Amino acid sequence: MSAPTSTVSAPATTVGGPSLSPIRRMALGAPPGTVSLALGEPGWPLPQVAREALRDLGGTDARLPYGPNSGRPDLVEAVAAFSARSAHPDGSGVSPEQVMVTSGSQAALFALFQAHATRGSDVLVPDPGFVSYVSLAGLCGARAVPYPLGPGGDLDAEALVRTLGTTRHTSVVVLNHPANPTGGMASARGLATVAEACAGAGALLVSDEVYKELWLDAAPVGLHDVAGVEAGVVLGSLSKAFGAPGLRIGWAVGDPEALAPARLVHNAMTTAPAQPSQDAAVALLGAADRVLPGAREHVRRRWATLARVAPGLSATAGAGPRAGFYLWLPLPGRVPAVETEAFALQVRDESLVTTVPGSAFGARGAGFLRVSLGGPLEELEEGLRRLAPWWGA
Repeated sequence: MSAPTSTVSAPATTVGGPSLSPIRRMALGAPPGTVSLALGEPGWPLPQVAREALRDLGGTDARLPYGPNSGRPDLVEAVAAFSARSAHPDGSGVSPEQVMVTSGSQAALFALFQAHATRGSDVLVPDPGFVSYVSLAGLCGARAVPYPLGPGGDLDAEALVRTLGTTRHTSVVVLNHPANPTGGMASARGLATVAEACAGAGALLVSDEVYKELWLDAAPVGLHDVAGVEAGVVLGSLSKAFGAPGLRIGWAVGDPEALAPARLVHNAMTTAPAQPSQDAAVALLGAADRVLPGAREHVRRRWATLARVAPGLSATAGAGPRAGFYLWLPLPGRVPAVETEAFALQVRDESLVTTVPGSAFGARGAGFLRVSLGGPLEELEEGLRRLAPWWGA
């Protein structure tokens, strides 16, 4: 009797390339007792207003329906009001039609890429940059084209525009500021330059600004601050500054025509964000004037912890922090850039602390480690103590 023939089809070409995130991969095989300075999520408590909203929902016997595909009207209005603080230079506000509520900003990215990154087109992504941008382009059958960043990981608008001029057909251009992994920023002039170039090229400009509210001394400028909603789509999230990554609530704000096809993709993906998360999101956004200053204080405490526990690492990294909670740390001088991942694994296995090799974020990230300062303070202190001796610090 012959063996049964498998009926499982081969995966589609577009899903054959992406693999486990390098950030997650560093955790696989980590020895017991390893402290993680790898994962980029806040380590402070969920704000009280969100806990109260979730508690109140749990204390009722009401139904829990799916809710509208586009998100509850009160949440859409809360996102619009929050975004309007900077999105329109003329103060005209943000309309509900310009808001797409999603299951985290990752879902917003996926939906926008699927809707606009056409097969065979080019997608411009920062190098080094957030690892998902390249994977999402590949899932669409598009080609990720890296553009270089400037000193400190800041946006180099001229370099981006030059890269744009060399591509065949660019469907999407991605910005990320404050940047993951470098902490780099964007100037008003640079954002205006890029917005103008993308409009001329017919490319959708997507500005990932999920770390924008985690500034330390001065609020950074955003795309909509400079050029208005029509310039492109801006992404926001509760995961970082609002300290609520597990709620999985994000949003995209932009021209309704650009959002319309992405809404269809998101609806097919997930129907609607979870209702309990939407309750907590409305409460958090309504309390933003209290929650965000507290979040910034949590971040300042973490950078102060770095300066106290491992001042040598801070000095090695150079420029002081401006936003976010990532330390973009050059390798010790004795370690060549080509050994970035091997060095990160050696540090993990010998000192029991995980980081992320900069090469995971693009070719130009080789020679660096991304160290997340965002976790619980006790773990951060211990991780920094284990990490510092590798630099003689």
